[in-house]
Amino acid sequence: MRQLTLRYGSPLTGRRAVVARHRDQEGCPVPTTIRGSAERLVVAGTMAPTIHDVHAWRFKVTPELIEVHADPARFRPMDDPSGRGLHLSCGAALVNLRLAAAQLGYAAVVRLLPDPERPAVLAAARLAGRHRVTRWERLLYAATLRPFPSNALVSFDGRGRDGVDSRPSRRVMDELAGVAKLEGTELHVLPGEESGSRRAVLTTRGDSRAEWLRAGQALQRVLLAGTARYVSTSFMYEVVDLPEASEVLSPGDFPQVMLEFTQHSPRACVCRSY
Repeated sequence: MRQLTLRYGSPLTGRRAVVARHRDQEGCPVPTTIRGSAERLVVAGTMAPTIHDVHAWRFKVTPELIEVHADPARFRPMDDPSGRGLHLSCGAALVNLRLAAAQLGYAAVVRLLPDPERPAVLAAARLAGRHRVTRWERLLYAATLRPFPSNALVSFDGRGRDGVDSRPSRRVMDELAGVAKLEGTELHVLPGEESGSRRAVLTTRGDSRAEWLRAGQALQRVLLAGTARYVSTSFMYEVVDLPEASEVLSPGDFPQVMLEFTQHSPRACVCRSY
């Protein structure tokens, strides 16, 4: 099982990427009103965490949709032979896109794997109608804009560098589990508390490409919700068998991501991973 580090794309890179694709499949320019909104959504998507430190997907803007395509030129099959990491990263980007749409007053309707004849199209998002942004959506969107800290406050063993150990409360963990459930997944808190942290496993009811995308969306929402609650999170997507997991998992649960959470005071720097 390998520790992973989240990397956040540069807004400038994302902006250039979408400007270069402001034409639909037929080569026709995308209307300016759609282009302005789409550009902001794509920039938000590029700020999502990536597996293996590379965006192996790209956005394509059309007059009606924003599609997310797997990018074979950047995909690393040796690091991710099944493509699960790619789908997790794409799911995380979709959450940022949805949150950015809410800030603009739109409801984003997302379809996963919308075209069986085009398996490289991982998802498609459509701005459906007017949406009144909630306070929680504002908090989560603000969390996507927080810079990645150069010096991590917490090591993976859960002990803060300032010498202070703090486990997230059961109330906070229940809130994070509720966030995961909204994306069609389950966050199971593992028994046996490590010093200064809590561990959990994110599961789905299947192990298909669509479930990987759902797991990626749930992972990003949990990371952002944790940031909003001053909780640092590290994760590993190569899940191994853990004896304590058998106590909380049910038949049919497929572990997708292992997570470790550490609570900090509001004055502390909050990291999403290390």
